[in-house]
Amino acid sequence: MTRFALVLAVSAMMAGGACAQPAAGDPAWPTRPVRLIAPFPPASTVDVVSRFLGQKLSARLGQQFVVDNRVGASGNIGADAIAKASPDGYTLGVVTSSTQAVAVTLSANLPYDPLKDFTPIAMLANSPYVLVVSTGLPAKSVPELVALARRKPGALNYGSAGPASLAHLAGALFAPSTDISLTHVPYKSSAQSVVDLISGRLDMQFATIAPTLANIRAGQLRALAVTGRQRVEALPDVPTMDAAGVPGYEAVLWFALVGPAGLPASIATRLNREALEVLNSGEMKAALEQQGFVSDGGPPQAIVEQTRRDIAKWREVIAKTGIKAE
Repeated sequence: MTRFALVLAVSAMMAGGACAQPAAGDPAWPTRPVRLIAPFPPASTVDVVSRFLGQKLSARLGQQFVVDNRVGASGNIGADAIAKASPDGYTLGVVTSSTQAVAVTLSANLPYDPLKDFTPIAMLANSPYVLVVSTGLPAKSVPELVALARRKPGALNYGSAGPASLAHLAGALFAPSTDISLTHVPYKSSAQSVVDLISGRLDMQFATIAPTLANIRAGQLRALAVTGRQRVEALPDVPTMDAAGVPGYEAVLWFALVGPAGLPASIATRLNREALEVLNSGEMKAALEQQGFVSDGGPPQAIVEQTRRDIAKWREVIAKTGIKAE
């Protein structure tokens, strides 16, 4: 299923649930439309997740949840808009590991504090990467790739969508975790790097699963491992990095529903309950799994804990490698 197909599936599911009755709860909220900020462009992964969630919450709560794409600065502009909003329940947002964990490790002047300036509501999902290699590379598993890299220090290269992108950091974490040396090749987009990967001009990449599935299934790329804690439905035969011999390795793009700091607890609690019910629906799980996402609903504290872990992890990687944002 392509991302476009997921958008169609979301629309169809919304049509089926449009007549659902609003959930019982505090009648004082919501009494007017709610703005749901997505810090990335339309049709992006964050946008698709935000629109699905917003449509389902609209049906359940009886008010429109209107997605507002506030883009720029790798998502930081949108995240800052959420943080600076009035904590009245009428401005919420979907943030990611990029805006909440990576950004703070790269900038000393970030206009928001990812732990102090937000009210965590619900972890939504995570999207692991898939480690893919050129089919011309003589490595059919992670151990074989590591052995090859050790025989040729620095000779193997990996692409990403740009310096300090999460895919870049995934490679920067992989190299020291396996005691190898790799050369990073930044591109303007992952679509460009995949072209070079298929042609053999690039050796490997930590790729987003959804747009890479067709190339993997066509035999144009070889998938060695996924970077989450569990296998993904879309690639059932591909092991996790941990199972492939890199203990504890994890690099995922996660999504969470948040509000500005000071959001009333009654609203946050109600939203957590509603969001988890949406996530636990078979429709949502199927749509996410087909795109390589993993439904990851949980309590608000899970967002705080994941943010702290990721800040510590990426701060260490960035300090060791000297990676800088451009």
